[in-house]
Amino acid sequence: MRQIILDTETTGVEPQNGDRIIEIGAVEMIKRRLTHNNYHQYIQPEREVPQEVIEVHGITNEFLVGKPVFAQVVDEFMEYVSGAELIIHNAPFDVGFINNELSLLPDNKWGRLEDHCTITDTLKMARKMYPGQRNSLDALCKRLMVDNSNRTLHGALLDSEILADVYLNMTGGQTNLMLGAEENEGGERDASAHKISRDRLPLKVLYASDDELGRHQAKLEEITKKSGVELNW
Repeated sequence: MRQIILDTETTGVEPQNGDRIIEIGAVEMIKRRLTHNNYHQYIQPEREVPQEVIEVHGITNEFLVGKPVFAQVVDEFMEYVSGAELIIHNAPFDVGFINNELSLLPDNKWGRLEDHCTITDTLKMARKMYPGQRNSLDALCKRLMVDNSNRTLHGALLDSEILADVYLNMTGGQTNLMLGAEENEGGERDASAHKISRDRLPLKVLYASDDELGRHQAKLEEITKKSGVELNW
């Protein structure tokens, strides 16, 4: 279960009008644990970054001088993400930009990003979970109590790390389904922590009284009458 939380920074918002990627950041999770096998790359976009965009992410044209173009890093990047589930906030934006970069390659052997990964859009998830509310990354951090105090500017790697925390909170906050089980040196899980002592006192079973059962049945009949749906629990 390999998941990669990914974000990009770009020269603008319209790849069809010539905007390009200038930064890719990604963090890897396996079994809902961060592995620290991250990917981070600045990219020379072969065009100027507008000043109003620089004010958003702080990546200047001077800083990008000498950085590799996308064609020089594409193989490493695609090999890193291939086979994984990509978790992206507002996935159509980032996927659209990556596919645009792939389409501009003289010999695009990779095709589209979706040919190699599955895509999960956390913005789409958030809109279902919190309808009618703001679901930006900052808003989700506030709602889910995720610390984003270091996020004074947008940055692809930092945003990916923050989104990883947001995603884990949105999907239960649990980092491993085998809570309390540790791996031994051979990589096998020690389930001894889950064993219950046979020497403990038997559990006391409490049964409902006839009066309680009668009131329960009366409540079910009342709900059935109001809803028009027969209840049997």
